[in-house]
Amino acid sequence: MLVLLPPSEGKAASGRGAPLKPESLSLPGLTGARLAVLEELVELCSGDEEKAREVLGLSEGLRGEVAKNAGLRTAGARPAGQIYTGVLYDALDLASLDAAAKRRAASWLLVFSGLWGAVRVTDRIPSYRCSMGVRLPGLGALGAHWRAPMAAVLPEAAGDGLVLDLRSAAYAAAWKPKGEVAGRTATVRVLHAPTRKVVSHFNKATKGRIVRSLVTAGAAPAHPAELVEALRDLGYVVEAQAPAKAGAAWALDVLVDEVH
Repeated sequence: MLVLLPPSEGKAASGRGAPLKPESLSLPGLTGARLAVLEELVELCSGDEEKAREVLGLSEGLRGEVAKNAGLRTAGARPAGQIYTGVLYDALDLASLDAAAKRRAASWLLVFSGLWGAVRVTDRIPSYRCSMGVRLPGLGALGAHWRAPMAAVLPEAAGDGLVLDLRSAAYAAAWKPKGEVAGRTATVRVLHAPTRKVVSHFNKATKGRIVRSLVTAGAAPAHPAELVEALRDLGYVVEAQAPAKAGAAWALDVLVDEVH
């Protein structure tokens, strides 16, 4: 199973570990595209600070993120699962998983990123600020930059198992499963049951709990229909819609009563 996650906007500090080694990251077929973004991002943030803030969409209060990006090549690196914070990752709480669940998380989880394309939670990266919605002066829109490299690499990473897509729209734009892979892909919305509306905080927290439930239970469904049953067995209320045509993904709605 491959679980596709968005990153968090906020990130933990890099710490004092050894610097990034781009060649050590998972999915080596993305290395060239990663280096292209890294080089331009560092150059941008090493120059005019106001221009960098404008390109990255940073408020005055986030001015320090520019200097952080400028130092990416020498900053300490930590496992991505420790760098990404925020609502989804708080609910997932990787650090508290037992050893078997941590092994599953290392194998199953893939975090999408404007800078790195996609990384495993065990890949060592520095803290950074660069969303998929950024348009760099030289490379252009990052969503478009990543499409060709992702299309070449991700089908192999998906293998012949289930793909559980929990990404937000901006990150889903970087790779859309096609053909046979799409048929075993499930996208998930989390809805507040009484209103049938998506609530952002609530949506992210529930997705984190879903992933935690799956890796803790060791549930490894091979098909979206099996995922529906696995989630129901774990106590979730799930409505599923099978694709109407070949080459489309399953759509799952997880209904939750309480917003927290």
